[in-house]
Amino acid sequence: MKTYIIIGGSKGIGNAILSTLLEHHNVINLSRTPPKQAHANLTHYDCDILVDELPDIDAADGLVYCPGSINLKPIGRFSLEDFRLDYEINVIGAVKAIQKYLSVIKNGNDPSIVLFSTVAAKLGMPFHASIAAAKSGVEGLVKSLGAELATTLRINAIAPTVTNTDLASKLLRNDKMIENITERHPMKKFLQPEDVAGMAEFLLSEKSSSISGQVFEMDCGIVSFKI
Repeated sequence: MKTYIIIGGSKGIGNAILSTLLEHHNVINLSRTPPKQAHANLTHYDCDILVDELPDIDAADGLVYCPGSINLKPIGRFSLEDFRLDYEINVIGAVKAIQKYLSVIKNGNDPSIVLFSTVAAKLGMPFHASIAAAKSGVEGLVKSLGAELATTLRINAIAPTVTNTDLASKLLRNDKMIENITERHPMKKFLQPEDVAGMAEFLLSEKSSSISGQVFEMDCGIVSFKI
């Protein structure tokens, strides 16, 4: 049984990852609100990653950083503060968590870190300037730390397309929008949180022991295919 730290495991993709891991592993969750699940393998700390001091943790085998944002506007309507906040949530928060727990995770069993990007970092999409810029920073972090820590631990990122979570609810708020999103993807589907949780579980496990510094597009074909 391993121990994994999840930042942001109370909702959406983070909660799906938490649920997937809980059956066979200890999970330490840090988020502003507690998960709905109660489980003997779950420890929760109320914590705002950008504001609070992170709790000390004695042992862990991996870290998953889930907080993100979907802030979509024309470039003229973005403020500089919008860009700063998206960068802080997606990049600075991840750096803060990694710096806090790196020495602990280094001593873990086949240690692994999983971060999150987005398909918008690869596919030019209108109104995505802020989140695409921030998530491109995440991808750079994965590449750089993958090289720096190559003999110590593995670090990878998942870049999902639209996923059926509260965060993406504005993109999926009616049947017409759901139909449009579905049709835009060559595989005629979009993601469920459990789809992404399965990839995260794989990247944390020994099954991916030779993989580091990679960004995995879970795109339902929207980046990879032109059909």
